[in-house]
Amino acid sequence: MVKISVLQHAPSTHLPARPGDPTPTSRNLDPLMHPFARARERTRALNAVKMERIFAKPFIAALEGHVDAVETMARKPGTLNVVASGSWDGGMIVHDISLRRHILRVDEAHKGKISGVCFADEDRLLTCGVDRNVKLWDTREVDENGAGPSDVRKPLNVFPGKSAFNSIDHHRTDPIFATASNIVQIWDETKSAPISNLSFPTSIETISAIKFNLSESSVLASIGSDRTFTLYDIRTGKAERRIVMQMRSNALSWSPTFPTTILLASEDHNLYTFDIRSLKTPSQIYKAHVAAVMSCDWSPTGHQFVSGGWDRTVRIWQEGRGTAPEVYHTKRMQRVTSTLFTSDAKYVLSGSDDGNIRIWKARAHEKLGILDSRERAAIEYRESLKQKWKTDAQVNKISRTRHIPKPVHKAGQLKRTMLEAQRVKEERRRKHTRAGESKPTAEKRKVVIAEQS
Repeated sequence: MVKISVLQHAPSTHLPARPGDPTPTSRNLDPLMHPFARARERTRALNAVKMERIFAKPFIAALEGHVDAVETMARKPGTLNVVASGSWDGGMIVHDISLRRHILRVDEAHKGKISGVCFADEDRLLTCGVDRNVKLWDTREVDENGAGPSDVRKPLNVFPGKSAFNSIDHHRTDPIFATASNIVQIWDETKSAPISNLSFPTSIETISAIKFNLSESSVLASIGSDRTFTLYDIRTGKAERRIVMQMRSNALSWSPTFPTTILLASEDHNLYTFDIRSLKTPSQIYKAHVAAVMSCDWSPTGHQFVSGGWDRTVRIWQEGRGTAPEVYHTKRMQRVTSTLFTSDAKYVLSGSDDGNIRIWKARAHEKLGILDSRERAAIEYRESLKQKWKTDAQVNKISRTRHIPKPVHKAGQLKRTMLEAQRVKEERRRKHTRAGESKPTAEKRKVVIAEQS
């Protein structure tokens, strides 16, 4: 009998190489053997932030159609690409921003300025204007009256009011909506007159904007011309709390992830976030605009928000970071009167005095289109490098640098000079008064003058 010995090999831990795979390399991870590894990594981080600035081209397209300033915009719930806008010329347009076409266009929806737009549901749109009317529209390609996209549309219903309307918002679930004029009114879609009037007992202001809370939908917030911010409860039918601020607010927006957080765009060039459980001081102040902030809107993720100002710039802020926002501008863009995030948080829309709605990338350097696995891995590696080396002076300086128009830059320098002069004046006054008589006041405590309930 012949014995046959069989050689047994340990099973291989490496998979067979495939065409296109990189050549495997063995690395010694001992830091003493690589004295220049940290310097090389810093160079890669510098190159990463430089590439980010080089490829920062946020502008995508402009949607035309309005012949006057775009006053207000609203996104359609449940969609990523449908946005409605209203203009000072009385025209209302429903845009498909992915195809860059008009789904619906009504040139004379109102006589005079359209001051508010909101979707009642997926197929119906509410508009209000200075002609003292609220109109309900069917936004489908062919409405229930048989009118097509090119036919003259008639509203499904008209709700007449006694004074000019400044804003409108629809309840999240119930068939009711709220309007802002000299008072806040609650309307039922099935009735032609308001079902309740909400006002503060000593209020004499004109309400400029209103918004329903996204979580507790019976809570309503408003801002007025007498520098007030007011909270209402439609279940009790009265105003619950109110604060008076140093300067009036021009826009407000509820946070989609923190139901108690609200954002206010103020006339004093700043934005403020408040926790409605404690309205004595704002939770954060956002400073960068050099003129009045006219509009604001939260990202659906709640990590960012966008603002548009009288200084002709659009700025994207990180939540909780009060300075150094992303700045967008073009040479032809005029004063920004409305801003909006899309539902996927990837794009930002801005409406301005020149009648255009501009589409921007929420991340200026982000590449659009399909990425393969290798390119995605390279992007993630560069992002991790920037995050790791963000405290380096040179990396931080490059990542914070933004191109700002010359008029905005000069206005910013003048503003800083004035604020510094004011600070020096207060410091000298405090220095020449009796000890303890004049104490410095925190910046957050200067915002709210009084709280009423």
